[in-house]
Amino acid sequence: MRRKVLLSRATALSLLILFVTAASADAVDTYLRAEMANQRLPGVAVAVLRDGKPVSVRTLGLANIELNVPVTRDTVFKVGSVSKQFIATGIMLLARDGELRLDDPVTAYFEDAPDTWKGITLRQLLSHTSGLVRESPGFDGMKVQSDADVIRKAYEVPLQSAPGEKWAYCNLGYFILAETIHRVSGRPWPQFMTERVFKPLGMTATRTTDTIDIVPHRASGYLFRDNEQHNVGPLLALRPSGAFLSTIADLMKWEAALQGGVVLSKEEQAQMLTPMKLTDGSATEYGLGWTLDDVGGHRRVHHGGSLPGFRAEYSRYDDSLSVIVLVNADSARTDAIALEVANHYVRGLSPDRPVARRLHV
Repeated sequence: MRRKVLLSRATALSLLILFVTAASADAVDTYLRAEMANQRLPGVAVAVLRDGKPVSVRTLGLANIELNVPVTRDTVFKVGSVSKQFIATGIMLLARDGELRLDDPVTAYFEDAPDTWKGITLRQLLSHTSGLVRESPGFDGMKVQSDADVIRKAYEVPLQSAPGEKWAYCNLGYFILAETIHRVSGRPWPQFMTERVFKPLGMTATRTTDTIDIVPHRASGYLFRDNEQHNVGPLLALRPSGAFLSTIADLMKWEAALQGGVVLSKEEQAQMLTPMKLTDGSATEYGLGWTLDDVGGHRRVHHGGSLPGFRAEYSRYDDSLSVIVLVNADSARTDAIALEVANHYVRGLSPDRPVARRLHV
C-alpha cells in the first residue's frame, strides 16, 4: 500500500511539472506573438532549455517575407557577437593543447606589433581589457580583406587605456584572437572551429557569415522603417568578432555540450565564467567571451549579438535554465525578450528591473 501511495505521489508530481511546463510554454507563445507585433519582427526562433535539455522551442513568423518562407528550427540566422564565445573556445582549446597560454603577450604572435602592444595579453583580448580601440580604422564592412590587414591598420592608433586598467568593449581584440588561432594552429580559423567544435557536436549548419556560398535555409535580414519592412543588404566582410551563422537547433546542441562538459571541460568553462579583474583589483562584469551579471538575485551568463538585419541573445540563469533568441530584425530587443521568456520559468527576473540597453555588436 505504501508503495502505491509513493508511486501515486510521484506520478502526481510528474503531472504537476508537466502542467506547469505546458502552462509556461503557452504563456511564452502568447508573449512572443504579442512582442512580434509590437516590435515589428518578421521571424523569431526561441529555445528554452534546462540542464541542457529542451523545455520549449518556438519558431514563429517568416525567414523570408518575399518568398513567404516560415522560420523553422533549421533557419540560419546571423548571431553577431554571440560568436565571441566560440572564438574564445578556440583559444581555450589551443591553451589545453599547450600551443599557447592565456597570459602570453600579443607580440608573441604579432612580432611587427607596436611597442605599445607589448603589455597586452590574450586574456585581456578575451575579456575586453586590452586598452585597444573598439574597431580598427581599417575595417570596412563592404570590403573583403584579411584579418591581418585589418589588425595591422590599427597599429598606429594610441591605446585608449593601459592594458588591464579599464573594461571597454573591443571587436578588434577578437580579430586578433581569430588570427592567433590561424597562426598557432596553421589552419584558417573557420576550418579550426569547424574541425574542433562544430563538426564533433553535429552543428552542421553553423559556419561563417560568407555571403557568396549557398547556405540552405538562410534567413533574410530586415529593417522596419517608414511603416514597412525593408531588406537589409549583407556585409561583405567577415568579422571574427561576429563571425558565425547558426540555427536554434545547432545552438541547442551547443548548450547541451556546455552542460555536459563536452568540448570544454567544466574547469575550462569556470575560467571563462570568472569575472576579469582590473589592475586596481576591481572586478568587471565580463569573463572570457561571456557577460556576467545577476538579475533578481539570479546569476546570469549571457551575450547579445547584432549585425545588420539580425539580433540574437544567449542567456543562462543559475547555470541551469538557458534561453536562446534569434531574430531577423535590425532593431529587435532580444535582450528584453530573453529576460521575459526566462521570467516565465524563473519568477522574479524581470518585473522591477529594466533590461540593459547595451547590445554587443
